[in-house]
Amino acid sequence: MAFLKFLESLRTPVGEGIASAVTLLGEETFFTVLGLIIVWCWSKKWGFRFLLTGLTGTAVNQLLKAIFVVPRPWILDPEFTIVESARAGATGYSFPSGHTQSAATVFGVLALWARERWITVCCVAAVLLVGLSRMYLGVHTPQDVGVSLATGLVTVLGLHALFIGAEGSLRRKAWISAGMCLLMLALVLFVTLAPARPNSDPEFDAHGVDAAWKLAGSTLGLTAAWLADERWLHFDTRAVWWAQACKLILGLGLVLGIRIGLKPLLALLLGDGLWVGGLRYLLMTLAGGVLWPMTFRFWGRLGRGRQLNPVCGHRRESCQ
Repeated sequence: MAFLKFLESLRTPVGEGIASAVTLLGEETFFTVLGLIIVWCWSKKWGFRFLLTGLTGTAVNQLLKAIFVVPRPWILDPEFTIVESARAGATGYSFPSGHTQSAATVFGVLALWARERWITVCCVAAVLLVGLSRMYLGVHTPQDVGVSLATGLVTVLGLHALFIGAEGSLRRKAWISAGMCLLMLALVLFVTLAPARPNSDPEFDAHGVDAAWKLAGSTLGLTAAWLADERWLHFDTRAVWWAQACKLILGLGLVLGIRIGLKPLLALLLGDGLWVGGLRYLLMTLAGGVLWPMTFRFWGRLGRGRQLNPVCGHRRESCQ
């Protein structure tokens, strides 16, 4: 707490604004949008790796939170103050830091993909800045951030090795998918069945169960999409720039529409059980990973007749 109080003494309105902006790099929204951009428009191989690594890292983080049930800094020390704008994003227990974990997996995978020294330096800096921002805002301790950095690194490197070994093999991808789904099942069972501990907080416990079901639904949908593409979908990410823009905007509208629009509908039909959130995230992920990519052949054809063949200089359609 001594270090957090030191950072508390350094707070200024400008510093708080910068930290609040930096911490967004560890948010679920940033991870989701960036992942969809990669898997839809850039590289589906690295897009799937990116999303699967992020979900696995988040599951590990949530499991550790549920095991150790460490209170937030302002609960540990009532005299300590946090930046109030950060309170809404400080859901669940403190240890380890979810935002730092997310940033470590996001930028870790990007660094492995790019394999450029300057990009790696930028990615490392982004991860460290996210961790520092969580402490500056007063929502995590150095221990929370340090453990998240370690678990994030292990997750990224461990899954990277598995992905390399499974490339081009449906059977090996199926085994990896099964392992990830078992991890999610273990998480759901633990947060649902584990007895309350002295430091347990009902609000944080409820958030942990909700997050576990959503992670389980997302992972089940994403692994199904990963295997479906390997088996029969084989979607192509290539398209002209304006078709890519349309594909991305409409696709994000579809995914976010399901995420937001299905919530009241499923609640009306199925009730407000926490598993309903998992079902909603499953449908959202299947829509983004299977249903929407089925339209990519259409987007890939748009504008082809107007592109010049780099060999003959004529329109592609006239050279066929």
